[in-house]
Amino acid sequence: MIIGYTTGVFDLFHIGHLNILRAAKSLCDRLIVGVSTDELVFQYKKRHPVIPFSERIEIVRSVIYVNSAIRREIRNKYKEWKRLKFDIVFVGDDWYGQKEWQEWEAKLLKSGVKFIYLPHTKGISSTKIKNRIKGA
Repeated sequence: MIIGYTTGVFDLFHIGHLNILRAAKSLCDRLIVGVSTDELVFQYKKRHPVIPFSERIEIVRSVIYVNSAIRREIRNKYKEWKRLKFDIVFVGDDWYGQKEWQEWEAKLLKSGVKFIYLPHTKGISSTKIKNRIKGA
């Protein structure tokens, strides 16, 4: 059994989120999705999500491609792997080349974990949706 893992905030859930989850599930037998807590999001984005964690995780749990949605309180993929023991990490290609991702990827590759960068859906993001709402 191949276990896949991906993470996200999943704020203002949109087609880009669904595309990542669909693509990830097509490449593994079991897909675990880490949903970032409000506190974790604030640590690195300096703002809280629009939709509270309890609602975002329920939305992700309801997606047919997701076998398990879990609370994500840390960003370190290596530490997450030590706890969850997944075989593949799925990442949006908009993160490719970022320093912290390169560090996690190097550690995980040594442990036999594969990294698969999935295409980011062009033209859509939670930030773009928020900006459209502000401009309305």
